Amino acid sequence: MDKETRLQALGLAPALGGIFISSEAIAMIAGIAAMECYGIVGMSSRTLQDGIAELLGRENLTRGIEVEIDGDSVIIDLYVILEYGVKINEVAQNVISRVKYTIETQLGLKADRVNVNVQGVRIGVKATTR
Repeated sequence: MDKETRLQALGLAPALGGIFISSEAIAMIAGIAAMECYGIVGMSSRTLQDGIAELLGRENLTRGIEVEIDGDSVIIDLYVILEYGVKINEVAQNVISRVKYTIETQLGLKADRVNVNVQGVRIGVKATTR
């Protein structure tokens, strides 16, 4: 069960079934939460080729996020591009707390670690959803 995690349904007998949450769904929720933070221009691909960070649109949010599931806890690695002029440390702390809060409240999972990897800095506006 490496790509999904099994959670106990609260208040239901185990014989009724279980809840399965894919790592893709966790990544999408984390990506949406991160994009709502001030200072984030967009998500970046996980690998830098030739030193150029590729800005991903909303349809490719999960390509910039790695999710590792261990029981009821998750470790999330976010690869982001920040807006020029923001304090990197403050934006990163804001992203960490927002993603942790969102994962814990919406999914009931414990976000052990949220790692923010800044892949680049851009001048401009957030990625569009076209």
